[in-house]
Amino acid sequence: MQYSLGIDAGGTYTDAVILRDSDSKILDSGKALTTYPDLMIGIRNAIDKLDPEYLKKVKLVSVSTTLSTNIILEKAGYPVGLILVGDYTIPKELPAEHCIAVRGGHNSNGEELHPLDINEVEHFALSLKKKVSAFAVSSYFSTRNPDHELKIKEVILKLTGHPVVCGHELSQELGAYERAATAVLNAQLIPITYQFIHSIIAEVKGRKLDAKVLMLKCDGSVIDIKGAKQRPIETIFSGPAASIIGASHLSGLDTCAVIDVGGTSTDVSIIKNGLPELCEKGAVVGDWQTRVKAIKMETSASGGDSHVWFMKYTRIGPKRVIPLCVAAEHYPNFREKLEKNPVPLRTMLNEHIQPTKFFVRTGQIPIDPTESEEKLLEVMGDEPLSINEILNKMKRFPSPCVLDSLINQRVIQAIGFTPTDALHVLGDYTGWDVEAAQIGAKKLARFTHMDPHSFCKKIKQEIARNMAYSLMSFIMEGRGRDGIRKILEGEIPAQYKVSIPVVLLGGPVKTYYGELKKLIDADIIVPEHAQVGNAVGALVGKGIKRVEIMIRPEAMENPDQNFLVFSPAGRKKFDHYRAAVEYAQKTGEGLIQNSMKSFGLPEGSIKIDTSIEYLTPPEWKHTPMETKMTFVGICAPGYSEDM
Repeated sequence: MQYSLGIDAGGTYTDAVILRDSDSKILDSGKALTTYPDLMIGIRNAIDKLDPEYLKKVKLVSVSTTLSTNIILEKAGYPVGLILVGDYTIPKELPAEHCIAVRGGHNSNGEELHPLDINEVEHFALSLKKKVSAFAVSSYFSTRNPDHELKIKEVILKLTGHPVVCGHELSQELGAYERAATAVLNAQLIPITYQFIHSIIAEVKGRKLDAKVLMLKCDGSVIDIKGAKQRPIETIFSGPAASIIGASHLSGLDTCAVIDVGGTSTDVSIIKNGLPELCEKGAVVGDWQTRVKAIKMETSASGGDSHVWFMKYTRIGPKRVIPLCVAAEHYPNFREKLEKNPVPLRTMLNEHIQPTKFFVRTGQIPIDPTESEEKLLEVMGDEPLSINEILNKMKRFPSPCVLDSLINQRVIQAIGFTPTDALHVLGDYTGWDVEAAQIGAKKLARFTHMDPHSFCKKIKQEIARNMAYSLMSFIMEGRGRDGIRKILEGEIPAQYKVSIPVVLLGGPVKTYYGELKKLIDADIIVPEHAQVGNAVGALVGKGIKRVEIMIRPEAMENPDQNFLVFSPAGRKKFDHYRAAVEYAQKTGEGLIQNSMKSFGLPEGSIKIDTSIEYLTPPEWKHTPMETKMTFVGICAPGYSEDM
């Protein structure tokens, strides 16, 4: 009997599940707080809660993580040197400190426009050898001919030994700027991803598990460790990807909408016939438009750990805090400190000045702190402090900008009242310290002229409304959340009807079932093990490989002979259209088979679907002006008999 271990290191919690391969039954699960900056502590804590007898039989470990996303959002990636190939002006905004444009490049047919200036590349690489950890290369029309990118990669590897990421390796779509940004972000992630993956492998070996290790990608598929090291950018947003794959598996539905309520956000997505919808333009990470294929989703900054605070009216989020009920179990004197914390005047209230807001150091070291940041950190220790306590120590209020900066760097963490605390007060979920949540509700309710119970009920209703708004905004793309809100909250009560099942994932999502049912007319499902759905998704994600190949006549003046084939394998010329199509078919299938060999599956277990799109103007009597062949290979690496 063989078992598999799934791990999801989310923004707030890290989940681990053990699944029996023969029937996909979940045998055990563990949950722990995600730890920063070292995610491995939280991962170990979650695994430690699993039955060791089950662990002994684990033959596959699959991981999803917020690591890549957080690094990009926090701008904490390693320094990278970027080489742009072609005669164009360097864009003002690119995520690389060191950038150069060199002569070279190709045209839309993949023909060389100018010889590559390899001498300038060599000089640039040597000058940055000790200043950067990786290089990125992007050239105009490298998707039509990657020759210059490959030559640069060979030279840099020889001169520096640093990893080199080429734009054509990550995307076959046009858009040199977007490919450049994608390549840079990927290069920034490589050193950190190496460290994380080696830590995972060391953990697996330390527990004496003879198991293969995979990682989940942002399109819902899995990738082997070698691929994850080379293309860590593809693991961004793997958390939302894990949720939709996990929801499908737990509910047994191939087609459904998924609402995943996490600690930081609520994510909505849809899976159809077993495959998630993908965003056509590629994922947007922070301020950067990438060419990474990611799951299409609607995200709102409202989750179980969103900060509930008051200024003129009650606000929820957008920032995440440690719930009061959780803090009370981690810091022995916190409950008493919370109760004694004075209630500020209404005129003093802001996001940080709240009767329920505290701050604590994380152990993370700040990067190049300002003088104001250093002074604040001098008075802070390992125990939570309120604004009043900080004021007494510093003799003045800390600047909100300083607090925000240190929170964004994860040097300090904020503690406050949350929807999770509201559920504790209502008795819907009582996993942590109920009394601390009750104290917090009482303090905030004073500003609203409501009793604590009514106040918490209103918070719960707002979270349910946000779930409904997010779902309908995703389905009715372009209508906007405001329009949806007006209909649901209008004078005449109205409901939206959703024709596909809606699956809820997350901690205590079952408590929102009744409120959500009042807002939307749908078959709402809360599957068993919904609280660890992301870890399940990390485990049951299929191996999916997509390959796109394009065929075009070399010259439109003579469209029935001399054809160019553009693929990840490079550019090829053929005299006849049929020969070009046969080559494309063979190449596409071969690229998929080769990419999936690492899963250790027999060749017959990989299913490959081919779709063909033709660009042919009206009354065109020649071979197609453009033929786009898309190959999608699917396998299930978790359930191979020979693993």
